[in-house]
Amino acid sequence: MGDADHGAGRPELVRARKRMGMSQDEISAALWVSSTTWSRWERGRQEIRPVYRARMAEVFGVDPAEVERWIEGTAPVDTEAWLIPDFSDFSLGTTVKTADRLWRCDVDPERRHVLAALPFVPAAFGSWLSAWSYGVPEASAAYQGSGPVVGLSDVRRIVEARQAFGQMDRQFGAGLVRPAVVDYLNTTVAPLLRGRYDDKVGAELMTAAAAMTQMAGWTAFDLNHHGQAQHYFGQALKLAKVGDDALTGAWVLATMTHQAVHLEQGAQAVWLARAAVDTARRAQAPPRVMAMLLIGEARATATQAKPAETSDGHSAKQVERLLTEAERAYTQGATDRDPAWVAWNDESELTARMSRCWKLLGDYRRAADCAEFAVRELTVKRPRAAQINQVSVAEAYLGMGEVEQAVDSARAAIPMAKSLTSARSVERVRKFAKRLEPYDTIQVREFRSYLDSELVS
Repeated sequence: MGDADHGAGRPELVRARKRMGMSQDEISAALWVSSTTWSRWERGRQEIRPVYRARMAEVFGVDPAEVERWIEGTAPVDTEAWLIPDFSDFSLGTTVKTADRLWRCDVDPERRHVLAALPFVPAAFGSWLSAWSYGVPEASAAYQGSGPVVGLSDVRRIVEARQAFGQMDRQFGAGLVRPAVVDYLNTTVAPLLRGRYDDKVGAELMTAAAAMTQMAGWTAFDLNHHGQAQHYFGQALKLAKVGDDALTGAWVLATMTHQAVHLEQGAQAVWLARAAVDTARRAQAPPRVMAMLLIGEARATATQAKPAETSDGHSAKQVERLLTEAERAYTQGATDRDPAWVAWNDESELTARMSRCWKLLGDYRRAADCAEFAVRELTVKRPRAAQINQVSVAEAYLGMGEVEQAVDSARAAIPMAKSLTSARSVERVRKFAKRLEPYDTIQVREFRSYLDSELVS
């Protein structure tokens, strides 16, 4: 089918580019063509050769058939639901509108599945981080919308709801809490954002909305809906920027780092982690905030360099330096400037994160000790974190060559995963099971049988 002259252009191709958060210059560079060529492609004025269609599928992270639909204009996909945050526009009105549309799409049964199926797009981070660091929001967060008059008491209710949802998530997993979070955003937060408020209330409202949006992203992440989570994290980051709240922005960046590490996107994880640390340093963040962010940078660095596998001594020293700095910061204690969200980053949580760093460094004994401490401390108050750390214990023992101890530790994580509504928890156990493939023992076979019977796909 020829495509030399599509008079109406290719709107799906335009939307796909915007979803990536990329300009015409950026996407043309990624495809190794001139910006003029890309512009002609978008306008339907030039044929797109097969080699470039294949490259588009790779860059956009989609099936080639999807690219064909964008180009040929047949059976258009619903890219209106791909509401990538527009970091080129920090106006309050645009930010409110895009957040509102994202939340409405997520409660719409016909659109929700589209959001949940979106791919994770590493290429989006470059323009996001540049805009976060150098973009300038409006001078005032005051707004005169069509909704109700908003006061600080309304904002406090959002903050309290976020804390309650967070506790439920840590206790039971995202499957239970996520529908309630998205509904709250759509029915409670969105009308307030469309309301009338002064600069002080507006800034606080943007921060509260950013935290609740981060919660929706986090729960999507826990359900392994990574493209959907990325959209929410990007929207949360933009809300924090519009509210001029550096610490909340650093927290969102740290959450994005966690996702990138989970997906083994090492380079992107390092960019995000360093942006979080740099943001916090500029804001003179409290010590415990810095401790959390420094451990995030240590883990991202270790994920990218994999010192245990590569014997990269320079990266290993860098990770150890960051861990030492984080420990030193944590021991300085809490301050009256600590944001509410740093409270759950207590000693057990930070020790758990250190365990993963030590494992990547090849210090499996220390990794096991840290993870076992975390399990003891977290089993009652944060069951999901305890389960994930139970798998970390198993991974550390396997790294030491103690297969029987590793299998016993992993076996204990199975009923814990079964009690949660967390796809991520189940995934951790299944990934560990794959690492046992070289070991064909009775104990390993029994473990696999138990895993399959308890955690039915």
